[in-house]
Amino acid sequence: MTERRPRRPGALPDKIDLDAPRRRRPTYPDHPATPGLRVRHRSSGTTGTVRRFRASHVEIETRSGRIELLPISPGAFEVAGADRRPMAVSLVAPPKASPKSTTITASGSVSAGETAARVARASRILVEGRHDAELVEKVWGADLRVEGVVVEPLHGADDLASVVRTFGPRPGRRLGILLDHLVDGSKESRIAAGVDHPDVLITGHRYVDIWQAVRPAAVGIPAWPVIPKGQDWKRGVLRELGVNVEPGQFWQALLGRVGTYADLEADLVGAVEQLIDFVAPPEP
Repeated sequence: MTERRPRRPGALPDKIDLDAPRRRRPTYPDHPATPGLRVRHRSSGTTGTVRRFRASHVEIETRSGRIELLPISPGAFEVAGADRRPMAVSLVAPPKASPKSTTITASGSVSAGETAARVARASRILVEGRHDAELVEKVWGADLRVEGVVVEPLHGADDLASVVRTFGPRPGRRLGILLDHLVDGSKESRIAAGVDHPDVLITGHRYVDIWQAVRPAAVGIPAWPVIPKGQDWKRGVLRELGVNVEPGQFWQALLGRVGTYADLEADLVGAVEQLIDFVAPPEP
């Protein structure tokens, strides 16, 4: 009996059934590559926002500001659906339409249209102050209404452990908390370390104040001023910028410069999206 040699990896089988039904290639919905749409290239993992669409490739700007040219092919990209779950799509040329037909929210998700807001969940997201809440609402408001998530200001994080105990987190009643200046050795990091609960998630950004989480380019400045410790940070910033207004007035002007998440620093964007996913996990 002749010994059969093992087939080389990747070689064709000895017999091919030509009458067997052919496997269907997967199909993917077309999605317009609208400038500002947040996408993920499935094969490389590159994420960013669409800048320009061409017949053979799409131009993507990553959160670090790098420009990538990625090839167009069926199902090559993922976008966030109305339920915030990723869906594979084939990018196509965006239609020429009025701004009213735009289907992308400020957070980069696909808009759910005129869907009524969901009844508020028991879970909550807490932020340090009113300015933080206003910024989160401006960029993620559409997502939060779809998910039924309410954002409330803490008005300071000094009594965070007490706030958590009073809220009474448990399964189905989760608490997400966004803190400023969450870096090693900061007061905020020490406060966060005092909270340990499976239904509480604390995230944050490295900036002293939420103002700094707005990218300087959106404000029209090269960088945010460095204010010495011990000084009132907001008033020091206004002084260094030569702006003679009250902090509240400056904030409203600053908030007006924010159009989408692309005007914010990446660590704030990541922190907020972690919290939304935690308090309103995508359905399986």
